[in-house]
Amino acid sequence: MPAQVPKVWEKVPKRNPTFTGRADLLTALRKSINTVTAVVAQPQALQGLGGVGKTQLAIEYAWQYRAHYDLVWWISADQPVLVPSALAGMAQALGLPPADTTGVEQATQAVLRTLQSGVPFRSWLVIFDNAEEPDYIKDFIPRGPGHVLITSRNSRWSDHEATIQVDVFRREESVGFLKKRLRTSVTESQADLLAEKLGDLPLALEQAAALLARTLMSVEEYVSLLEEQTGRLLSLEKAPTYPQSMTAAWQLSVSQLEDRIPEAVELLRCCAFFGPEPIPRDVFRRGNRVVGARLSRILSDTILLTNALSNLERFALVKVEPSTRTLQVHRLNQALLRDETPEKDRGELRHEVHLLLAGSAPNDPDETSRWPNFEELLAHLEPSGVIECVEPSVRKFALDLVRYLYVRGSYKPAERLLDQYIQRWSEVSGAQHSDVLVARIHLGNIYRALTFYTRAYEIDSQTLEMMRETLGHEHPETLWATNSYAATLRGRGEFLRAREVDLEALEIYERLFGDEDIRTLRTRNNVAVDYALTSDYPSAQRLLQQIYLYVSGAEGVGRRFLLGVWSTLSRAVRLSDRFQVAADMGEEAYTYGVAQLGDDHPTTLLAAKDYAISLRRAGRLAEALELMRDTHTRLVRLYGDGHADTMAAALGLSNALRAVGELEEALQVAERGLKHYPEVFGDDHPFTHASKINLALLARLKGDPAKALSIDRDALAGLTARVSRDHDYSVTCALNLQNDLAALGDHEEARRVGEENYQRIQTYFTPDHYLSLVCAANLALDLQATGAEEEGKRMLADTVQRLNAALGPEHPEALAVAAGERLNCDFDPPPI
Repeated sequence: MPAQVPKVWEKVPKRNPTFTGRADLLTALRKSINTVTAVVAQPQALQGLGGVGKTQLAIEYAWQYRAHYDLVWWISADQPVLVPSALAGMAQALGLPPADTTGVEQATQAVLRTLQSGVPFRSWLVIFDNAEEPDYIKDFIPRGPGHVLITSRNSRWSDHEATIQVDVFRREESVGFLKKRLRTSVTESQADLLAEKLGDLPLALEQAAALLARTLMSVEEYVSLLEEQTGRLLSLEKAPTYPQSMTAAWQLSVSQLEDRIPEAVELLRCCAFFGPEPIPRDVFRRGNRVVGARLSRILSDTILLTNALSNLERFALVKVEPSTRTLQVHRLNQALLRDETPEKDRGELRHEVHLLLAGSAPNDPDETSRWPNFEELLAHLEPSGVIECVEPSVRKFALDLVRYLYVRGSYKPAERLLDQYIQRWSEVSGAQHSDVLVARIHLGNIYRALTFYTRAYEIDSQTLEMMRETLGHEHPETLWATNSYAATLRGRGEFLRAREVDLEALEIYERLFGDEDIRTLRTRNNVAVDYALTSDYPSAQRLLQQIYLYVSGAEGVGRRFLLGVWSTLSRAVRLSDRFQVAADMGEEAYTYGVAQLGDDHPTTLLAAKDYAISLRRAGRLAEALELMRDTHTRLVRLYGDGHADTMAAALGLSNALRAVGELEEALQVAERGLKHYPEVFGDDHPFTHASKINLALLARLKGDPAKALSIDRDALAGLTARVSRDHDYSVTCALNLQNDLAALGDHEEARRVGEENYQRIQTYFTPDHYLSLVCAANLALDLQATGAEEEGKRMLADTVQRLNAALGPEHPEALAVAAGERLNCDFDPPPI
C-alpha cells in the first residue's frame, strides 16, 4: 500500500490555506480519475476559463489525496519545449540517471518507460499544469498504473481525454473565500458586494484580497475605485478573453504602483514580453549594456532596480524567488499589460527583451557548466517572439539555444525550433541568408543524431553548395558546413570520401586559423576518425596524440571534447595492436569521464565501452564482461535498443560473453543489437555487413559452420564492395571465413583463403600486428592439414613466439595458439 506521505513529492505548490469550496469538483475528480485508470492511466483534464482556479483545484487534489500515492510530480506544461526537461527531472527519483549526465531526451524516455512499468512506484500522480495544446504534449503523457491530471484553458482537451469543466465560484464559495482570506476585516455583505463586482472569478478575488490585506484599503474604497476605472477599461475592449472585473482589479494595482514608482511599472511592462516562466534576475544585470534608452536608466541603477522589484512583489504583480534569483509575472498580468501597451511601444519593449535575452546568454552552449543558464533562457524563446527578430546577436542567441538542446540530447524540440527558424527566416531574409544556412547546418546535425542519414545528406549537401556560392569556400561557416557534410558521409559509410573532404577542410583551417585554434583541433580530430575508419590506425594515433597533448593542458577546452579525444586515442592505440597500453589509457579516460561528467554521461559511456573492449583484448575477460554489461544496461536505459551506441554496446557485450564461453546469451544479445543495423544504417552500410561477422562466428561455435560460411561470404562480398578487400573489416571477415572452411573439412580452400588474406593484411598492418599473427596461426594449421607439415610447424612456432612477445605468454589467445587451437576475430563498431 502507498505510504501515508508520498515517498516523492516534487514541485507541488504549497497548499492554499484559504482554499474554499469545490467539494463537488474534488469528489467528481476523484471518482473519475479512479474509474478511468482501472488498468492503464487515462489522463483526466480540468478545463475552464483562465483564472477560474483549475490550478488551485489540482493543488488541493494533490494535497487531499496525497496518502494514496507514492510519487506526486508537478509539471508546468504551458511551454511544450520545457516539458521534456520537467519529465526528465523525475529521473533520479525513479532511480534513473539524472538528465544533466544523460541528456534530456534520453532521460525523458527512460522516465516514461519506468512509470509505465510500475516499478519502483505503482501509485503515482503526474500533474501537467496549463497544458494548452494537446498535440504538443501527448507524446510525454505517461501510461501505466498511475494517474495523470491536466489543467488547461483549451476546450480541445475534451476531444482527447475525460474532462471536467471548471467554472467560476458559486457566490457562497466566493464569500467564504473572502472571509477566510480577510477574516474579520470584511463582513458578509461586503464580501458579497466584492464578489459581485469581481464576477466570482477566483483569481480576481485572490488579487483583490491581496491588495486589501496589504494596503488596508476598505472594501467600499476598493469598489469605488473599481467602478471609476471600469468605463475606461471597457471602452478599450482589452483582453476580451478575461472578465472585466479581473482586468479592473489588476489595473487598480498597476495604477497605484505607477503613482509611487513609475520605473517599477516600466519594468513590469518589459517583463510582460518575456515568457510566463521565471525570469532569471541576472538577465537584467548581464544584458543591461545592450538595451536601449527605455530601460537603460533602470537597469544600470542597481538600487533603483531593486526598489522597483520590491514594489512589484509588494503589490503581488511579480513573484520573486530569492533562492533561485528569479522573478515571475503571472500570464494574465502579462497579457493585460501587453494589451494596454500602444503598438509602437510593444515593438520597442519586445525588442528590448530580445536584446536582454541575447546579451545575458553564455557564449558556449557546448560547455556543460553553462547548461542551467541556457535552460532558464529557453523558457522565454518562443513567448518573446525571438524568431521574429532580425538582429544578428538575437538570431545567434536563438541558434545557440538550439545547439544547447542538441548537446543535451533534446533532438526533437531542437528539430521543431529549427523547422520554424528556417521557414520564418527564409520568408523574411531569403533562403540563402547566412542565418538560414547556419540553421540548416544545425538541422543536419539533428538529423544525424536521430539517425536520419538520408535527410542529413540531402540538407548538408544542399547547404554546403549554397554556402560556397554565397559566402565562399573559406568562410568560417562554410567550413563548418563542410565538417557537417563530412560527418554525414561517415554516417552513410562513405569513409574515403569523408576523409577527402575533411583533409581539404583541415588544410584551410590550419592556414586561416593556425594549428591551435579549437576549430582546427576539432577538424583534425575528425580526420583522425576518418583514418581509423579507413584502417590507417598509425596515422589516426599520430594525429590524436598531437591533439591530446595540446587540449589536455589548454584553457577553455570543453571537458566533453577532451574526453572524446582521450577515448578515441585509446581506441586507436588498441587498433594499432597495443592492447594493454590501450587498457591503461582507457581506464584513465573513463575515470576522468566519471569524475568530470558523471558515469551516465553519453561521452563517459562511450569511453567505458572502449575501455571494456581493451580489457577484453588484453585478456582481462572477467573485468571486461562486467564493465560492458553495465555499460550496455545503462545505454539501453538511456536510449533504448535502436540507438547506434546501444547497438555497438550490444555487440561488445556479445563478444565479451563469447570470450568467456557464454554462447547462448552471447547470441541472444547479438541478435538483439543486429536487428537494428539495417534500419539505422541501411542494408549496404559497412557496419551492417561487418556486424554479420559476429553472428557467423557464434553460428560456427554453436555447431553450424555451414551457416557461418554462408553469412561470412555474404558479409565479405558486401565489405569488399563498400570498403575494399584490404580493409580491416574485410580481412577480419576473411579470417573467420577461413575458419569456417576448416571446420567443414575444406582445408585446401581454407589454405588458399588464408594465404591470400595474409598477403592482403600486409597492406595496412605489419607482420607483427595482431591480425597478421592470427592469420599466420590459422594458416599454419591449414598448411599442416594439406601436406605442408614442416612449413606449417615452422610458421606456427614463429607465430607462437611473436604472440608471446606481443600479448604475453599467459594471454588466453597466446595459450590457445600454443595448444594448437584456431583463433577467431570479431567486430566492434566505433562511433562515427
